[in-house]
Amino acid sequence: MQWNKFRRTQLDSYTGHPISANRFWDATGWMPDDLAGKWVLDVGCGSGRFAEVALSAGAQVVALDYSSAVDACYANLGHHANLHVIQGDIYELPFLAGAFPFVYSLGVLQHTPDVEKAFRSVLPMLSDGGRICVDFYEKSWKTCLLPKYWLRSVTRRISKKRLLSALVCAVPKLLALSVFIGGFPLLGSYLKRLIPVANYVGSLPLNKSQQLDWSLLDTFDWLSPEHDHPQKPATVQRWLEGAGLGNVEVLKAGHLVGRGIRG
Repeated sequence: MQWNKFRRTQLDSYTGHPISANRFWDATGWMPDDLAGKWVLDVGCGSGRFAEVALSAGAQVVALDYSSAVDACYANLGHHANLHVIQGDIYELPFLAGAFPFVYSLGVLQHTPDVEKAFRSVLPMLSDGGRICVDFYEKSWKTCLLPKYWLRSVTRRISKKRLLSALVCAVPKLLALSVFIGGFPLLGSYLKRLIPVANYVGSLPLNKSQQLDWSLLDTFDWLSPEHDHPQKPATVQRWLEGAGLGNVEVLKAGHLVGRGIRG
């Protein structure tokens, strides 16, 4: 429901800004020329915000999602001849092993029931010399202070349609409050995080309507998922090294990012 409701919200072609592109290239460390003409697997494509970036680089993109988000992705990007949309299960990926020189999964794995199993399920898709990039919400003492984790024990049990309807009413007010508090000197940037709303005012170059859409989308994305399992940097490092990947890097690029090369 989320990605069909907010089908175009995060597409760079819709916002007019390279927000998704910047996150994609910063996280992966790849260059557009690396992807040109190569097969790329997008695990958990949603509405296609990152698939659009890879397609623009000339990649042959296989965009996979478990849900009807594939309908949103195809509606957005189906005009690209090099897009291949598949509905499938991350734990039983329907591809030959070693089929992809590039694999990424951004904003996805923490929402699976077993995050390590999901990560390990993706690895066999990499070809020899193939490069992988995954990211996660970071687990730290600060995580415990985020209001979404106080509220999720209740909100994830509410029907998604009912929760979204409530947020349509609440988010404009919460966003205005967050912006107001964020203007306080010294402590404002910290205090605004206590308001349970995604606030990108001043950090993303969006117009007023887009700011509200992003806020509503991401606040719903915080509160509605059945699973939300942030990870520690040491855990991600252990997974990557335990998988036998080379050139392993674990870094902060918006989220906690792990990347490496097979073989």
